[in-house]
Amino acid sequence: MSAAPVLRSTLVCPACGAARSEVMPEDACRIAWACPACGAVLKPPPGSCCVFCAYGTVPCPPAQAEGEGGGCCRPAGTGPGGAG
Repeated sequence: MSAAPVLRSTLVCPACGAARSEVMPEDACRIAWACPACGAVLKPPPGSCCVFCAYGTVPCPPAQAEGEGGGCCRPAGTGPGGAG
C-alpha cells in the first residue's frame, strides 16, 4: 500500500521569483500556470510533464506514485522540481 500523495506544492516563477502555494490535481498533470505577480505563463520544459515537476517544491502526484528519483515525467536521477 502506498502513502497518500502530497497535494500541495509551492510554485516559484523563474521570471520574477514570486512563490505561491498551489493544490495539485491528483490524477493529471497541469501544463500551464500564470504567475500572479508578473503574469508570466509557465509551461514545462522538455523532460517535465507539468509545472509542478518543473517549478514546484513537490512533484505532481503521478510522479510521486512512481517513487523518488523516477516519475511520470522526469528522467531517473533528477530530484523534485525537476532540478537534479
